[in-house]
Amino acid sequence: MRRMGRRSLVLGAASTVAALMTAGDAVAARGPASPPRRRRRRADTGELRGVWIATVANLDWPSAPGLSAAAQEAELIAHLDRAVALKLNAVVLQVRPSADALWPSSYEPWAECLTGVQGKDPGWDPLGTAVREAHARGLELHAWFNPYRVANHTDPSRLAASHPARQHPDWVLPYGGKLYYNPGLPEVREFVQDAMLDAVSRYAVDAVHWDDYFYPYPVAGQVFDDDAAYEEYGEDFATKAAWRRDNTDRLVRETAERIKEVRSGVRFGISPFGVWRNASTDPLGSDTAAGVQTYDDLHADTRKWVKEGWIDYICPQLYWNIGFAAADYAKLLPWWAETVRGTGVGLYIGEALYKAGDPAQPAAWQDPAELSRHLDLASGHPEAGGHVFFSARQVKADPIGAMARVVADHYRTRARTPH
Repeated sequence: MRRMGRRSLVLGAASTVAALMTAGDAVAARGPASPPRRRRRRADTGELRGVWIATVANLDWPSAPGLSAAAQEAELIAHLDRAVALKLNAVVLQVRPSADALWPSSYEPWAECLTGVQGKDPGWDPLGTAVREAHARGLELHAWFNPYRVANHTDPSRLAASHPARQHPDWVLPYGGKLYYNPGLPEVREFVQDAMLDAVSRYAVDAVHWDDYFYPYPVAGQVFDDDAAYEEYGEDFATKAAWRRDNTDRLVRETAERIKEVRSGVRFGISPFGVWRNASTDPLGSDTAAGVQTYDDLHADTRKWVKEGWIDYICPQLYWNIGFAAADYAKLLPWWAETVRGTGVGLYIGEALYKAGDPAQPAAWQDPAELSRHLDLASGHPEAGGHVFFSARQVKADPIGAMARVVADHYRTRARTPH
């Protein structure tokens, strides 16, 4: 997430933070005055220390569309060098932001964020360069894809003429001011897998990484009009919600299987919204009162993917401070630790660096030590194998020194990534 909420406006989730807040949550309670004693992870287990680099709408990189190839590459290298300097060991680079590509894809046009014109060749290979330069610095490169988002507007004529969404208008649905591929169509699920795996077949990426978008976040007063697909394919399901969840399950399971076929050793990780279900909805859920639940609202059964072992790691976005009433970091962390325990699925925690020092955020986020306390808590849960920070822009700016505090407290020496 960023200052407007991760994937807000351009990434589509500003409403999630507001949905979590109740009248009494305007100022969140502070965390424990004395955090648990810091413990280092065993050296032989490794620790993921990552940063998201978002490209949609030029959020993190490139800093603006239309820069020269040399300028774009220099900015990318600077992000990688900064990660090394901070003793991070992984970058999660968004390479398919809106059904377009940061490599010469066989399926989709060049990404608009590069040149300002979707489909225009930027004159270099950003993903190929990123993989090469990350590995040269001892960094893992996790290729971040968004499966279904087509555009942050609803006008297909603004897409490149060659765009698959223009060639197959029946695949696309407008909703909430955006265009999405319809997850209920088998041909769509096959296509988006082909489009993503094209990158895996070409480049030695270390992981395929998805964020929190499956079915879109709910928008009040609007309907995601997939009735026709449900009528054609949903006859075996009692409800549309169950059918939608099955569609998402199929995408996850099929992609997991195909990754192994395309390139051995590539991991598959997903970074969902941090609340699967509230305990008031489901006794298996977390002690939260979130206004969004991935199972119900995004039709993403994130807990099931862990329990079934379909994914290699999960990186829930725990973007709330310790003591936040609706979704307390200190309650969600142990819930996720319990969820992965014994499954063999890695757990890395998504951290809201973008909130640190933001005056619009609760008082806890004005304290440079808040994020460091998150890592203190995680050190008491052996299942927590690391953290990923959103996002690269805030890692660079670090307005109140929250990232510097994390590095000073926890990242004094380099660490290898866990496997």
